[in-house]
Amino acid sequence: MSTQKLHPGDTFPQVKVTLIDDSEINLGKSENGLPWQAIFVYRGKHCPICTSFLNELEEVKSALADAGIGVIAVSGDSKAQLEEHMASLNVSYPIAYGLTEESMQDLGLYISKPRFAKETDHNFSEPGLFVVNEHGKLHVIDIANNPVSRPNLKTLVGGLTWIRDPKNDYPIRGTLNY
Repeated sequence: MSTQKLHPGDTFPQVKVTLIDDSEINLGKSENGLPWQAIFVYRGKHCPICTSFLNELEEVKSALADAGIGVIAVSGDSKAQLEEHMASLNVSYPIAYGLTEESMQDLGLYISKPRFAKETDHNFSEPGLFVVNEHGKLHVIDIANNPVSRPNLKTLVGGLTWIRDPKNDYPIRGTLNY
């Protein structure tokens, strides 16, 4: 099976997700006056590495906001799974549930089947990060095929802060596709 991947500079696709309070939002749209958005896709509550990563993300959320970047996390979990997962999370940024398999494919994410019923009850995406700029364009893309491959958050914050600094005039990289 082949996967279609998004490319740097592409317009972020229309993906609607639901927050725990049942409000719906479109991913890739700036919120709270922050012009950029970092979308962290995680596997789901069954993944202890995801839980640790989401809690670590809370520690750098304000540094990202200082750089003009809002944060949201999303998975294919159900509302009930997210509510249960929240007991293990200590986060204040928005987390959405219900990312559909079709949306996972639209985002070019790798999708896995659960190894057994106790793991989870649905196919789920592997981790992904999409940083969308104020023009709705993909500025940074990081897609993994397993839970152990994720960006170092301190490096990510430093790099995105540098990219967002207007004096650096740093373009979207990786736009030459053959």
